[in-house]
Amino acid sequence: QHYSGLEEAVYRNIQACKELAQTTRTAYGPNGMNKMVINHLEKLFVTNDAATILRELEVQHPAAKMLVMASHMQEQEVGDGTNFVLVFAGVLLELAEDLLRMGLSVSEASYILITVIEGYEKACKKALEILPDLVCCSAKNLRDVEEVASLLYTSIMSKQYGNERFLAKLIAQACVSILPDSGHFNVDNIRVCKIVGAGISASSVLHGMVFKKETEGDVTSVKDAKIAVYSCPFDGMITETKGTVLIKNAEELMNFSKGEENLMDLQVKAIADSGANVVVTGGKVADMALHYANKYNLMLVRLNSKWDLRRLCKTVGATALPRLTPPTLEEMGHCNSVYLSEVGDTQVVVFKHEKEDGAISTILIRGSTDNLMDDIERAVDDGVNTFKVLTRDKRLVPGGGATEIELAKQITSYGETCPGLDQYAIKKFAEAFEAIPRALAENSGVKANEVISKLYAMHQEGKKNVGFDIEAEAAAVKDMLEAGVLDTYLGKFWGIKLATNAAVTVLRVDQIIMAKPAGGPKPPSGKKDWDEDQND
Repeated sequence: QHYSGLEEAVYRNIQACKELAQTTRTAYGPNGMNKMVINHLEKLFVTNDAATILRELEVQHPAAKMLVMASHMQEQEVGDGTNFVLVFAGVLLELAEDLLRMGLSVSEASYILITVIEGYEKACKKALEILPDLVCCSAKNLRDVEEVASLLYTSIMSKQYGNERFLAKLIAQACVSILPDSGHFNVDNIRVCKIVGAGISASSVLHGMVFKKETEGDVTSVKDAKIAVYSCPFDGMITETKGTVLIKNAEELMNFSKGEENLMDLQVKAIADSGANVVVTGGKVADMALHYANKYNLMLVRLNSKWDLRRLCKTVGATALPRLTPPTLEEMGHCNSVYLSEVGDTQVVVFKHEKEDGAISTILIRGSTDNLMDDIERAVDDGVNTFKVLTRDKRLVPGGGATEIELAKQITSYGETCPGLDQYAIKKFAEAFEAIPRALAENSGVKANEVISKLYAMHQEGKKNVGFDIEAEAAAVKDMLEAGVLDTYLGKFWGIKLATNAAVTVLRVDQIIMAKPAGGPKPPSGKKDWDEDQND
């Protein structure tokens, strides 16, 4: 069979995208398989989270990168549903290939492509019009932990099947506790602290910040803490230029060290006199400074990470000072208590903060291995992002492939009414939606065709909320609203939009032109005069 240059280029692009989509398709849904990804730094990831798989894979093919970019956009916009974008875009391209192969002759290849693109765009527009009619319920009260937990259940289930109820409740407690009255929720206000040991069921929520650190001095607990934060080391000032001190006798030596001690004493006393009782420093703590901190009952915490220091400043309302000067009342931070605690055999410093607006909650994750805790952290991220989406739009659509089958049914009917050639593309767009329940069924070890035919039969009877029952032994279906399997409206909306945009962009490409430096092999880059005689 002879292909034109255009067809050949499009087929190659489609093939690359199909292979990428196939990789993540087997990871779709609660029964999806895990992938073991080893990145360029030889770090091992064991996960079925598409966002992580794509972030660690170095995708080289430019067309496949379009799908990766669409998936990243979904991650930024919604925080979940990245696999949906990949699977759906991959199937759209696969079906576009079928339409191209049905093309009559070589000269018509570009015309067929344009028809397919127009059909996909029409169908996408129609799907987004139909979607609001498929909303089955809305979140009523986002301050009710039980209700929020039931809404986060589906998002977490696809990452941590079996632990979803426990984790959903944990995330709901953390999110609800810091939801400000304004309703503007910030994802960064939920921190995760991972400590090896015990099991997932030993995980808990703490209000405030938790650091895997020990306190530097003798004071390990302070109530009603007034916090001074320094981005410099907790040490005496070092002069910028070197000076030489000539000491002639023992008395001068004693006086020299005494002067340094007195200066340090005055600096630490000034900090204590300002009212501060906790000092957080971003650098090393000198022994002499530690001695005086103990003398004036100051609690000392050292945080090496600038990021942690900034986050703590934001939480307690402090200003990070660049020099060891006494803080003013405005520069000091406040929190209810700071104390050293022990989780398992790991020492942690807890900054407990009960203030409502702008507060931070920490989810303390326990687990047997680092890989397991990393995967739970990704599930927590998805759950927190789902909560944020619900604060923007409370609408929910049925999960388990119910929304997709209803869209497929209605778009097929819409395709029948379109007179032009693009009706074939519209019908293929509808068929692409079947890929979602198909992936769920295949990953559960059930006959996919049987599931899809049962779903269509139910939806023809007007039961819009019926989806695939993942927990049944055979190909069974059930009402998703009653089962509590719900997806966010915005997640579906952006998923369909971004997947279609990515697929259409790939179909519009007929050539990939890569800029590379011309010329032959490069000369060896070593010593400049490598060919000169060494004795010259």
